[in-house]
Amino acid sequence: MHTLPRLPAALLLATSFFAGCSGEPAAASISALTPPKGLEALQLTTTADNPLTEAKAALGKQLFFDTRLSGSGKMSCSSCHLPELAFSDGKRFSTKDDGKDNSRNSPTVHNVGYYDNLYWDGRAKGLEANVLAAWKGQIGGVPDDVAKRLEANATYKKAFTDAFGAGPSETTVVHALASFLRTLRSGDSAFDRAMAGDAKALGENAKKGQELFLGKAGCVTCHTPPLFSDRLYHNIGIGMSAEKPDVGAAKPTGDASKTGAFKTPTLRDIAKTAPYFHDGSVATLREAVQLMAGGGLANPHKDPLALDRQLNDAEIDQLVAFLESLTGNQKFTAPSIPK
Repeated sequence: MHTLPRLPAALLLATSFFAGCSGEPAAASISALTPPKGLEALQLTTTADNPLTEAKAALGKQLFFDTRLSGSGKMSCSSCHLPELAFSDGKRFSTKDDGKDNSRNSPTVHNVGYYDNLYWDGRAKGLEANVLAAWKGQIGGVPDDVAKRLEANATYKKAFTDAFGAGPSETTVVHALASFLRTLRSGDSAFDRAMAGDAKALGENAKKGQELFLGKAGCVTCHTPPLFSDRLYHNIGIGMSAEKPDVGAAKPTGDASKTGAFKTPTLRDIAKTAPYFHDGSVATLREAVQLMAGGGLANPHKDPLALDRQLNDAEIDQLVAFLESLTGNQKFTAPSIPK
């Protein structure tokens, strides 16, 4: 795994051209294999048995939007991960295929291909494990039944053969979906263009917000560029006042010191992914910034890095302006789904 650079090195990344996910599946996957501006120095996490290819990503893009993968035939992966919301869903808790609400907020899946461990608590070891768990748990998919439905479709049957040299199965469906997700990379934001030398990319408020982010506000300590996440787990007090609080990373690790600790969310596209935090309890970006700048919420397990930064209203607004500059420039067009 590539180690995320710390500032100021993170602000001096080399640049390259950006190509977003657009067009029909094959064309989209070709461009999506090129990292966007700002992420060129990172390495995707892939597995030896699932190297990333254009054909797999193109097939996975179709499957991501296909309701045939769910138990009811009414949900798809995209039901909880909407392209226009940076692949989040705008809800506090998404509804699962069985009609029950999830217990955590659906995060963006942009840049998930750079993480070793997935979910808010890191319990899924690798993207393929995350995909399989979400497929079965969130949208109620029964892999063998889905494989039979896909095998009966001539278009899908050929696509699986072309991509894998094998037909639809639990493994090939998971590998295709994981391959598509690895292509969902957000970059080429105003921030990235500014770092590449565009002096006009950031407005004055955003520039002042960047100074605060790197200095007085201390945000960069955990929200490290270029992913704007340290990929670690911190307790900032969210949800800890509940009668039975979500213990976060403590459960999968068995480490009580991680009680209430959750993965540092990426700040890329943060302006599109309200509501905020693992429980979706904060409605607006400004409120989220205020809460974090104020040191989070007191509890016995709070991370000592969560400090009251004594920011005034103008500084909060400047930080928000900087965070808005992290919205990516990628375009996305949903694929055509085989009939």
